[in-house]
Amino acid sequence: MIEVCKLSKHFGSFKAVDEITFSIPTGQIVGLLGPNGAGKSTTMRMITGFLQPTSGLIKIDGKNIEENAVECKKKIGYMPESAPLYGEMIVDDYLRYVAQIQGQNPDEKVPVLCRECGLKEVMHKNISDLSRGYRQRVGLAHALMNDPEILILDEPTSGLDPNQIGEVRALIKEIGKTRTVIISTHILGEVEMICDRVIIISGGKLVADSPTGELRERYGTRASVFVEVSGCGFEKLSETLKKIDGVGAVTAEKTENAGLGHNEKTTGVLVQVKDNIEIRPQIAEAVGKAGFELYELSLRRNSLEDIFHTLTEDSPAENALTEKK
Repeated sequence: MIEVCKLSKHFGSFKAVDEITFSIPTGQIVGLLGPNGAGKSTTMRMITGFLQPTSGLIKIDGKNIEENAVECKKKIGYMPESAPLYGEMIVDDYLRYVAQIQGQNPDEKVPVLCRECGLKEVMHKNISDLSRGYRQRVGLAHALMNDPEILILDEPTSGLDPNQIGEVRALIKEIGKTRTVIISTHILGEVEMICDRVIIISGGKLVADSPTGELRERYGTRASVFVEVSGCGFEKLSETLKKIDGVGAVTAEKTENAGLGHNEKTTGVLVQVKDNIEIRPQIAEAVGKAGFELYELSLRRNSLEDIFHTLTEDSPAENALTEKK
Protein backbone atom coordinates (compact mmCIF):
# COMPACT_ATOMS: atom_id res chain seq x y z
CA MET A 1 0.00 0.00 0.00
CA ILE A 2 1.14 3.53 -0.81
CA GLU A 3 0.20 6.44 1.44
CA VAL A 4 0.99 10.01 0.39
CA CYS A 5 0.21 12.77 2.89
CA LYS A 6 0.52 16.52 2.20
CA LEU A 7 3.40 15.88 -0.20
CA SER A 8 5.20 18.94 -1.59
CA LYS A 9 8.27 19.58 -3.70
CA HIS A 10 9.65 23.06 -4.34
CA PHE A 11 12.40 24.06 -6.73
CA GLY A 12 13.29 27.52 -5.50
CA SER A 13 10.05 29.51 -5.57
CA PHE A 14 8.40 27.05 -8.00
CA LYS A 15 5.97 24.59 -6.40
CA ALA A 16 6.15 21.49 -8.58
CA VAL A 17 3.95 19.53 -6.14
CA ASP A 18 1.78 21.29 -3.59
CA GLU A 19 0.43 19.30 -0.61
CA ILE A 20 -1.17 16.37 -2.41
CA THR A 21 -2.68 13.49 -0.43
CA PHE A 22 -3.87 10.06 -1.59
CA SER A 23 -3.50 6.37 -0.79
CA ILE A 24 -3.41 3.35 -3.11
CA PRO A 25 -4.18 -0.17 -1.84
CA THR A 26 -2.51 -3.32 -3.11
CA GLY A 27 -3.95 -4.75 -6.33
CA GLN A 28 -5.20 -1.45 -7.76
CA ILE A 29 -4.14 0.01 -11.13
CA VAL A 30 -4.12 3.81 -10.93
CA GLY A 31 -3.74 6.28 -13.78
CA LEU A 32 -1.82 9.44 -12.89
CA LEU A 33 -2.85 12.20 -15.30
CA GLY A 34 -1.97 15.83 -15.77
CA PRO A 35 -0.79 18.33 -18.40
CA ASN A 36 2.86 19.18 -18.98
CA GLY A 37 4.38 20.68 -15.84
CA ALA A 38 1.53 19.46 -13.62
CA GLY A 39 3.74 17.52 -11.19
CA LYS A 40 3.21 13.90 -12.33
CA SER A 41 6.82 12.95 -12.89
CA THR A 42 7.98 14.76 -9.77
CA THR A 43 5.39 12.87 -7.73
CA MET A 44 6.47 9.53 -9.19
CA ARG A 45 10.12 10.27 -8.54
CA MET A 46 9.37 11.08 -4.91
CA ILE A 47 7.40 7.85 -4.49
CA THR A 48 10.34 5.86 -5.89
CA GLY A 49 12.70 7.65 -3.50
CA PHE A 50 14.65 9.30 -6.32
CA LEU A 51 13.66 12.79 -5.15
CA GLN A 52 13.36 13.93 -1.55
CA PRO A 53 10.16 15.87 -0.74
CA THR A 54 10.32 19.43 0.54
CA SER A 55 7.62 18.46 3.01
CA GLY A 56 5.03 15.78 3.55
CA LEU A 57 5.15 12.04 4.03
CA ILE A 58 5.33 8.91 1.86
CA LYS A 59 4.69 5.49 3.40
CA ILE A 60 5.16 2.12 1.73
CA ASP A 61 3.27 -0.58 3.64
CA GLY A 62 3.15 1.71 6.66
CA LYS A 63 6.86 2.60 6.68
CA ASN A 64 8.27 6.07 6.03
CA ILE A 65 10.32 5.88 2.83
CA GLU A 66 12.83 8.46 4.10
CA GLU A 67 13.49 6.53 7.32
CA ASN A 68 13.42 3.08 5.68
CA ALA A 69 14.73 3.88 2.20
CA VAL A 70 16.41 0.58 1.34
CA GLU A 71 13.56 -1.59 2.59
CA CYS A 72 10.91 0.52 0.84
CA LYS A 73 12.78 0.76 -2.46
CA LYS A 74 13.04 -3.03 -2.62
CA LYS A 75 9.25 -3.11 -2.89
CA ILE A 76 9.15 -0.73 -5.90
CA GLY A 77 9.76 -1.45 -9.58
CA TYR A 78 10.07 1.54 -11.93
CA MET A 79 10.07 1.74 -15.72
CA PRO A 80 10.77 5.20 -17.21
CA GLU A 81 9.29 6.22 -20.56
CA SER A 82 12.39 5.16 -22.48
CA ALA A 83 13.60 2.07 -20.64
CA PRO A 84 17.42 2.31 -20.24
CA LEU A 85 18.56 -0.93 -21.88
CA TYR A 86 21.94 -2.09 -23.19
CA GLY A 87 21.21 -2.48 -26.88
CA GLU A 88 24.32 -4.53 -27.65
CA MET A 89 23.35 -7.27 -25.18
CA ILE A 90 21.23 -10.34 -25.88
CA VAL A 91 17.91 -10.27 -23.98
CA ASP A 92 18.70 -13.40 -21.98
CA ASP A 93 22.16 -12.11 -21.02
CA TYR A 94 20.78 -8.71 -20.09
CA LEU A 95 18.10 -10.12 -17.78
CA ARG A 96 20.62 -12.47 -16.15
CA TYR A 97 22.92 -9.51 -15.62
CA VAL A 98 20.11 -7.52 -13.96
CA ALA A 99 19.20 -10.52 -11.80
CA GLN A 100 22.77 -10.84 -10.54
CA ILE A 101 23.00 -7.12 -9.75
CA GLN A 102 19.80 -7.34 -7.71
CA GLY A 103 20.89 -10.46 -5.84
CA GLN A 104 18.42 -12.76 -7.59
CA ASN A 105 19.02 -16.27 -8.91
CA PRO A 106 19.10 -15.88 -12.73
CA ASP A 107 18.19 -19.53 -13.34
CA GLU A 108 14.99 -19.06 -11.31
CA LYS A 109 13.94 -15.50 -12.14
CA VAL A 110 14.70 -15.15 -15.85
CA PRO A 111 12.49 -18.05 -17.06
CA VAL A 112 9.60 -16.80 -14.92
CA LEU A 113 9.86 -13.25 -16.31
CA CYS A 114 10.30 -14.62 -19.82
CA ARG A 115 6.87 -16.28 -19.54
CA GLU A 116 5.22 -13.41 -17.64
CA CYS A 117 6.35 -10.73 -20.11
CA GLY A 118 6.02 -12.79 -23.30
CA LEU A 119 9.71 -12.75 -24.26
CA LYS A 120 10.22 -16.38 -25.30
CA GLU A 121 10.59 -15.60 -29.00
CA VAL A 122 13.27 -12.91 -28.53
CA MET A 123 15.39 -14.16 -25.63
CA HIS A 124 18.36 -14.83 -27.95
CA LYS A 125 18.13 -11.61 -29.94
CA ASN A 126 20.09 -8.41 -29.44
CA ILE A 127 18.03 -5.75 -27.68
CA SER A 128 18.93 -3.26 -30.44
CA ASP A 129 17.21 -5.55 -32.97
CA LEU A 130 13.91 -5.65 -31.08
CA SER A 131 10.77 -3.68 -31.94
CA ARG A 132 9.84 -0.93 -29.50
CA GLY A 133 7.05 -3.14 -28.17
CA TYR A 134 9.47 -5.90 -27.24
CA ARG A 135 11.92 -3.40 -25.74
CA GLN A 136 9.09 -2.22 -23.49
CA ARG A 137 8.53 -5.83 -22.46
CA VAL A 138 12.22 -6.17 -21.58
CA GLY A 139 11.93 -2.96 -19.56
CA LEU A 140 8.95 -4.42 -17.72
CA ALA A 141 10.87 -7.61 -16.99
CA HIS A 142 13.69 -5.48 -15.56
CA ALA A 143 11.25 -3.55 -13.36
CA LEU A 144 9.73 -6.85 -12.13
CA MET A 145 13.05 -8.56 -11.42
CA ASN A 146 12.91 -8.14 -7.64
CA ASP A 147 9.21 -9.12 -7.59
CA PRO A 148 8.08 -5.66 -6.40
CA GLU A 149 4.75 -5.09 -4.70
CA ILE A 150 4.50 -1.70 -6.44
CA LEU A 151 5.11 -1.06 -10.14
CA ILE A 152 5.44 2.49 -11.48
CA LEU A 153 5.26 2.95 -15.26
CA ASP A 154 5.94 6.22 -17.08
CA GLU A 155 4.14 6.36 -20.47
CA PRO A 156 4.38 2.56 -20.99
CA THR A 157 2.78 2.56 -24.45
CA SER A 158 4.45 5.67 -25.86
CA GLY A 159 5.57 5.18 -29.47
CA LEU A 160 3.99 1.74 -29.90
CA ASP A 161 1.82 0.69 -32.83
CA PRO A 162 -1.82 -0.33 -32.18
CA ASN A 163 -1.03 -4.05 -31.95
CA GLN A 164 1.86 -3.47 -29.55
CA ILE A 165 -0.29 -1.12 -27.45
CA GLY A 166 -2.94 -3.80 -27.05
CA GLU A 167 -0.35 -6.39 -26.04
CA VAL A 168 1.34 -4.14 -23.46
CA ARG A 169 -2.02 -3.06 -22.01
CA ALA A 170 -3.06 -6.70 -21.59
CA LEU A 171 0.26 -7.45 -19.93
CA ILE A 172 -0.14 -4.53 -17.49
CA LYS A 173 -3.66 -5.65 -16.56
CA GLU A 174 -2.39 -9.15 -15.83
CA ILE A 175 0.51 -7.82 -13.75
CA GLY A 176 -1.89 -5.52 -11.86
CA LYS A 177 -3.90 -8.45 -10.50
CA THR A 178 -1.30 -9.05 -7.79
CA ARG A 179 0.47 -5.69 -7.54
CA THR A 180 -0.16 -2.01 -7.06
CA VAL A 181 0.44 -0.29 -10.42
CA ILE A 182 0.75 3.45 -11.09
CA ILE A 183 0.69 4.52 -14.73
CA SER A 184 1.60 8.01 -15.86
CA THR A 185 0.02 8.63 -19.25
CA HIS A 186 -1.50 11.34 -21.43
CA ILE A 187 -3.68 8.85 -23.35
CA LEU A 188 -7.10 9.16 -21.74
CA GLY A 189 -8.54 6.17 -23.57
CA GLU A 190 -5.76 4.07 -22.08
CA VAL A 191 -6.88 5.04 -18.60
CA GLU A 192 -10.40 3.80 -19.29
CA MET A 193 -9.13 0.49 -20.62
CA ILE A 194 -6.53 -0.29 -17.95
CA CYS A 195 -7.04 1.67 -14.75
CA ASP A 196 -9.36 1.08 -11.82
CA ARG A 197 -8.92 4.65 -10.64
CA VAL A 198 -7.78 8.04 -11.92
CA ILE A 199 -5.81 10.72 -10.09
CA ILE A 200 -5.48 14.05 -11.92
CA ILE A 201 -2.84 16.60 -10.91
CA SER A 202 -2.82 20.17 -12.18
CA GLY A 203 -0.51 22.98 -11.14
CA GLY A 204 1.02 20.70 -8.53
CA LYS A 205 -2.35 20.13 -6.83
CA LEU A 206 -4.62 17.10 -6.82
CA VAL A 207 -7.80 18.16 -8.65
CA ALA A 208 -9.58 14.82 -9.09
CA ASP A 209 -9.45 11.36 -7.53
CA SER A 210 -12.12 8.95 -8.68
CA PRO A 211 -12.81 5.37 -9.75
CA THR A 212 -12.51 5.34 -13.53
CA GLY A 213 -16.12 4.25 -14.04
CA GLU A 214 -17.41 7.16 -11.96
CA LEU A 215 -15.25 9.89 -13.49
CA ARG A 216 -17.88 11.09 -15.95
CA GLU A 217 -20.61 10.89 -13.32
CA ARG A 218 -18.63 13.00 -10.84
CA TYR A 219 -16.97 15.51 -13.16
CA GLY A 220 -18.63 15.16 -16.54
CA THR A 221 -22.24 16.08 -15.95
CA ARG A 222 -22.21 19.13 -18.22
CA ALA A 223 -24.02 18.53 -21.49
CA SER A 224 -23.76 20.27 -24.83
CA VAL A 225 -25.67 20.14 -28.12
CA PHE A 226 -24.10 20.00 -31.56
CA VAL A 227 -26.01 21.92 -34.22
CA GLU A 228 -25.27 21.82 -37.96
CA VAL A 229 -27.20 24.00 -40.41
CA SER A 230 -26.93 25.57 -43.83
CA GLY A 231 -28.10 29.01 -44.91
CA CYS A 232 -26.09 31.11 -42.47
CA GLY A 233 -22.64 31.69 -40.98
CA PHE A 234 -21.43 31.31 -37.43
CA GLU A 235 -22.32 34.82 -36.25
CA LYS A 236 -25.94 34.64 -37.40
CA LEU A 237 -26.44 31.13 -36.02
CA SER A 238 -24.86 32.05 -32.69
CA GLU A 239 -27.05 35.14 -32.41
CA THR A 240 -30.16 33.06 -33.08
CA LEU A 241 -29.32 30.35 -30.54
CA LYS A 242 -28.33 32.71 -27.73
CA LYS A 243 -31.89 34.02 -27.62
CA ILE A 244 -33.03 30.62 -26.29
CA ASP A 245 -33.39 30.22 -22.52
CA GLY A 246 -30.87 27.69 -21.21
CA VAL A 247 -28.22 28.30 -23.88
CA GLY A 248 -24.77 29.12 -22.53
CA ALA A 249 -21.63 29.54 -24.60
CA VAL A 250 -21.81 28.90 -28.35
CA THR A 251 -18.56 27.90 -30.03
CA ALA A 252 -17.70 27.05 -33.63
CA GLU A 253 -17.34 23.35 -34.39
CA LYS A 254 -15.76 21.83 -37.48
CA THR A 255 -18.18 20.09 -39.84
CA GLU A 256 -18.07 18.10 -43.02
CA ASN A 257 -20.34 18.84 -45.96
CA ALA A 258 -23.77 17.42 -45.38
CA GLY A 259 -23.28 14.92 -48.23
CA LEU A 260 -26.04 12.58 -49.40
CA GLY A 261 -26.17 14.06 -52.88
CA HIS A 262 -25.32 17.72 -52.36
CA ASN A 263 -22.26 19.79 -51.53
CA GLU A 264 -23.81 22.73 -49.74
CA LYS A 265 -21.54 24.28 -47.13
CA THR A 266 -22.78 23.92 -43.57
CA THR A 267 -22.08 25.69 -40.28
CA GLY A 268 -21.60 23.81 -37.04
CA VAL A 269 -21.65 25.00 -33.44
CA LEU A 270 -21.43 23.44 -30.01
CA VAL A 271 -23.98 24.84 -27.57
CA GLN A 272 -23.30 24.61 -23.83
CA VAL A 273 -26.49 23.81 -21.91
CA LYS A 274 -27.22 25.50 -18.59
CA ASP A 275 -28.34 23.19 -15.76
CA ASN A 276 -28.51 20.22 -18.18
CA ILE A 277 -32.02 21.11 -19.31
CA GLU A 278 -33.50 19.74 -22.55
CA ILE A 279 -33.36 22.47 -25.22
CA ARG A 280 -33.21 20.53 -28.49
CA PRO A 281 -36.88 21.16 -29.38
CA GLN A 282 -36.37 24.90 -28.86
CA ILE A 283 -33.23 24.85 -31.00
CA ALA A 284 -35.01 23.04 -33.83
CA GLU A 285 -37.88 25.52 -33.67
CA ALA A 286 -35.56 28.55 -33.64
CA VAL A 287 -33.53 27.25 -36.58
CA GLY A 288 -36.69 26.64 -38.61
CA LYS A 289 -38.15 30.06 -37.86
CA ALA A 290 -34.88 31.71 -38.90
CA GLY A 291 -35.09 29.98 -42.27
CA PHE A 292 -31.99 27.82 -41.82
CA GLU A 293 -31.89 24.20 -42.95
CA LEU A 294 -31.10 21.78 -40.12
CA TYR A 295 -28.76 18.85 -40.84
CA GLU A 296 -27.82 17.64 -37.38
CA LEU A 297 -28.98 18.18 -33.80
CA SER A 298 -27.34 15.87 -31.29
CA LEU A 299 -26.67 15.72 -27.55
CA ARG A 300 -23.08 15.33 -26.39
CA ARG A 301 -21.96 14.39 -22.92
CA ASN A 302 -18.55 15.44 -21.72
CA SER A 303 -15.81 13.12 -22.92
CA LEU A 304 -12.79 12.29 -20.77
CA GLU A 305 -10.92 14.88 -22.82
CA ASP A 306 -13.52 17.51 -21.89
CA ILE A 307 -13.29 16.58 -18.21
CA PHE A 308 -9.49 16.64 -18.31
CA HIS A 309 -9.50 20.06 -19.98
CA THR A 310 -12.01 21.47 -17.48
CA LEU A 311 -10.03 20.25 -14.48
CA THR A 312 -6.61 21.31 -15.77
CA GLU A 313 -7.26 24.42 -17.88
CA ASP A 314 -5.61 26.72 -15.30
CA SER A 315 -2.43 24.64 -15.02
CA PRO A 316 0.75 26.75 -15.25
CA ALA A 317 3.33 26.27 -17.95
CA GLU A 318 5.92 23.56 -17.68
CA ASN A 319 9.17 24.18 -15.88
CA ALA A 320 11.50 22.30 -18.19
CA LEU A 321 14.22 21.81 -15.58
CA THR A 322 12.00 20.13 -13.04
CA GLU A 323 9.15 18.42 -14.82
CA LYS A 324 9.14 16.45 -18.04
CA LYS A 325 5.41 15.66 -17.93
